[in-house]
Formats: sequence, C-alpha cells, structure tokens
Amino acid sequence: MGKGNKRKSGSKPKKSKKARSSQQYSDDEASDGDDMGAAAVNFAVDAELREAQAAKLAGDDPEEEAEEGAAEEAEPGPEGPADPYLLGDAKYIMKDTRWRNKQRTLVFASRGVTSRFRHLCEDIKKLLPHHKSEPKFDKKSNLHEINEVCELKSCNNVIFFEARKMEDLYMYVARVPSGPTLKFQVLNIHTTGEVRLAGNCLHGSRPLLYFDKNFGERSYLRLVKTMFTQAFGTPRNHPKSKPFHDHIMAFYWMDGKIWFRHYQISPDMPDNGDDPERQQLTEIGPRFVLDPIRILSGSFSGQTLYANAFYMSPTALRSQAKKLLRSPYINKLQTKADRKQRKIDGVMPEDPTDEAFI
Repeated sequence: MGKGNKRKSGSKPKKSKKARSSQQYSDDEASDGDDMGAAAVNFAVDAELREAQAAKLAGDDPEEEAEEGAAEEAEPGPEGPADPYLLGDAKYIMKDTRWRNKQRTLVFASRGVTSRFRHLCEDIKKLLPHHKSEPKFDKKSNLHEINEVCELKSCNNVIFFEARKMEDLYMYVARVPSGPTLKFQVLNIHTTGEVRLAGNCLHGSRPLLYFDKNFGERSYLRLVKTMFTQAFGTPRNHPKSKPFHDHIMAFYWMDGKIWFRHYQISPDMPDNGDDPERQQLTEIGPRFVLDPIRILSGSFSGQTLYANAFYMSPTALRSQAKKLLRSPYINKLQTKADRKQRKIDGVMPEDPTDEAFI
C-alpha cells in the first residue's frame, strides 16, 4: 500500500459531501421549527395583552367581573344571611367534647340498712350517672376511713347513708379529702318503686338542679347548695351521661328542713319540644326530707361550722313520746292524786270570830 492510502491512528473518517449536506439540512429544519414555536407563543401572548388592554379601556375588566360574580353569589337571598355575626368561627362558643369537670361521687351505705333504705340508695345511684358504688361499710369502722375508700375509687365527693337501730337513716355529703361535711337525718322516705308516679326520664341524662330563694339568702344554705351542686350535678361530657336534660331535681327549704322532689320535663304538645315556656313537670320520685344536723369543717372530722339548735335526735323524740303516751293506770293514779290535792287546797281556814255569835 502506498503512503497516500495511510491514515493516522485515532482520526475520524471523513464524511462524504452528500452526508454533510443532509446533516446541514436537518439542522436548518430544527432551528426553523424552534423559531416558529417561539413566534407562535409570542403571538398568543401579544393577542391576550391586546384583549386585556381593550377590555380595560372599555371598562370590562375580567378579574373585576369574576370578583363581582363571586360577590353576587355570596349576597344573601330574601330569607336573610345564614351567619351574619360569624358565630361559626367564634372559638368561645365552639362545642367542646372533652370531659373537663372531673366530678365523681361515691354512693354507698352502711351495714344494717332496711329494704327501704337500700332502695333509696339505689334510686340515688340511678339519678347520678357519674356515681361509683362500693360494698356496705362496716359499722365498727371509723368514718374517717371513708376518705381512703374515696381515694382508691378516685372520687372527690361522697354520699354515705348510715342506718342506726334499723329505724333511723342519716346521710353524709362530704367533699374529699379536705371537706366540709354535711350531716342530715333522712325523714319521710318514699322510693320510686313505692310511689309509682307517672313521670319517667332517660337513664343517664343530665339533671337540672333547682334551689329556691332561701338557698341564696342564708350562709349555711349557700354552702349546702354548693355541695349539692358538686355531688348531684352530672358533669358535662361525662362518658356515662346523655347530652341533654329531661328531668329536674328540686330542693326546697321549708319548716327548717330540705325537701327533695324529682320531676320529669316534657312538652305540652309534641311540637313544643324546643319551647321552654310550654313544658310541664311530672313527678318521678323518690321523695325524702333532709333535717340538717351539723356541718363539719373537714372530711368526716373537724370543727363544727354549723349546728342546728332545733334538732332533736330520734331517741329523744321517742322518749318524749313515751312520756306523753304513758299507761292508763299511771294516768289514773295521777288524776286521783290531783283530785286529793285540790280538796286539800280548797279547805277554807278557820275564822276566830265564828264562836262569838253562838
């Protein structure tokens, strides 16, 4: 082979004249396509700008038209605005589903209660969805041990029924563990099953608590009202409660005692369910009367803050009744002695001038 036919190692082979011309043509076509696409985009943008300027000069701005259309859609109809005060966005009236007021009430009784006392305790439990129960408390135990029971049950209120002599029933309402403690004697007990009244309410619904005006005028009754509100009032959003009210517990102060009544709240007509002026009360039960005895500063202990000066224990009342209703023989002897004494008192003294006219 001659020198003219040799190539340097690593050098690219030369393209023919036809291949070079075809490559140049393809490059020119690609550049022409890019120029045409850019020109089309520029033309479209210029057209939109011209339309926008023309609309602005004519006073028909498309953005303003869109805003006006949205405003027209937002304008209220003839029925009025749905939320004129924006209450839907107010945080202070937003519904809170959390159980914040952690009130738990322990309700139980001592040993030796009768069937009526036990039924009354069960009626109180049915009225309080936030209650916790406990077996009967031993009589020989100290009442101060109830604080330990409440601590184990995570309760901060307690309603304890104590029976004595199978005749008398006492009720303690205490705030655990710091106090105070209210002590009452329970009188005139009528359980729900005994009275058989027509009222009825849903089990677990929250009750309304009503106190007459005397509970706001006297200091010790204001304390009683606060204690009853904490013990009997079902907290909002309690897991075992229903989210509405269909019954009311009423407390009245009369003759130095607290009278308890329980009523159902029902509308006069089926269509008046949301009208508070057209509701009627139907008694459900139970009924009982609380005679206040004393108020202690601590939980089942402490100094006496209030003592009822007109209270008489059941033992003293029974003793007085026995004295008034003694046997007929004793009454006969007493009548005979009184007659003899009247005869002695009726004798006139001797007159010394009677012998002068014989």
